[in-house]
Amino acid sequence: SAPCQETIDAKGYYLLPGVIDDHVHFRDPGLTQKADIASESRAAPAGGVTPIMDMPNTTPLTTTIDALNQKFDLMAAKSLVNYSCYFGATNSNYTLFKELDEHHICGIKLFMGSSTGNMLVDKMNSLENIFNGTDLLIAVHCEDQETIKQNTEQYLKQVASEHPAESEPTDLPIKYHPLIRSAEACYRSTELAVRLAKKTQARLHVLHLSTAKELELFSNETSLSEKRITAEACIAHLIFDDSSYALKKTQIKCNPAIKSNSDREALRSAVNSGIIDVIATDHAPHLLTDKEGGALKATSGMPMIQFSLVSMLALVNEGIFTIEKVVEKMCHAPAELFQINKRGYIRKGYQADLVLVCPNEKWTVTAENIESKCKWSPLEGESFQWKVDKTFVNGKLVYADGKICDQSRGQALRFR
Repeated sequence: SAPCQETIDAKGYYLLPGVIDDHVHFRDPGLTQKADIASESRAAPAGGVTPIMDMPNTTPLTTTIDALNQKFDLMAAKSLVNYSCYFGATNSNYTLFKELDEHHICGIKLFMGSSTGNMLVDKMNSLENIFNGTDLLIAVHCEDQETIKQNTEQYLKQVASEHPAESEPTDLPIKYHPLIRSAEACYRSTELAVRLAKKTQARLHVLHLSTAKELELFSNETSLSEKRITAEACIAHLIFDDSSYALKKTQIKCNPAIKSNSDREALRSAVNSGIIDVIATDHAPHLLTDKEGGALKATSGMPMIQFSLVSMLALVNEGIFTIEKVVEKMCHAPAELFQINKRGYIRKGYQADLVLVCPNEKWTVTAENIESKCKWSPLEGESFQWKVDKTFVNGKLVYADGKICDQSRGQALRFR
């Protein structure tokens, strides 16, 4: 092998595997006023993230083979980090699953009872066809649309009755968001997904758990490699609770909603106990104008990829997690869960996706240091002790000293 060309003095720093984020929305193609692959793949290494898996609710939706191929071509041309993407399930496209390459895509994405474009899958026979139709991992967004609809009508009536002299309300304050998209809405949908997966022996991965009640449906009795049903928690549900709406308002509006402090505590405990298998971001940038309004009118989703690792390391400082647990859930476990080839660990023969972090360099999130195209963050103004110093992607130094320093393109992830 060639001799080393450079030595980095990392005394007092931590060298970690690059974070693997299995849940991002890079908005490309079609929604590029909010974000694009080029901009968000700059934010990723700035946060120590080296591979990402992109969601299908773009324009066009990634629900045809042509759209899937177009997405991969875009990522190959524009992404600074390694990548894959999900194929989106609809009520009728499960016949295409047999054409998907299990080595190339990370899984099927299913919006179960929660609509994005025409990707809402709510017919029981379609759900059974999807669960029966593939050996690929099925990643599911679980919220019951009927429960949400009933809750919306209930709270609109309640607010109207409290202010009878005013016209009928068309929006509600943000504090109603976790009441509308309630724990019951999440549980009903997640319980159905788990039941279907057990019935069909499908490989199910439930995204962004947000409630204590849902955790009852999952197990930590077998090793991750043996689990057929796995669970993800997202950063926002681990760092915020419903008291955060008073300050952060619609900036932290996301689906499923951030709920109570007891839900947050249960999620944190489930990370430590192994009931939750991986931690991701659901990075979902919007323009600030999209976030205007309240519980009904403001768009759901927030940019988070640049600050996910430092947010988790801040919880290490609080004694909530160990650094080993953070690395397990953000690096090792995603590689194992998705069966990613030669990533997620610092091992001889593996790809050199690495992040060097400094444990004691105080800095503050400002508009100037945000890499995402939307240029805002719900963490703006927050200070951190941990800082991403350098990020390597496939052995190349891509991020250092607060800026992108290499424009090399990432590689397509390989699975199984």
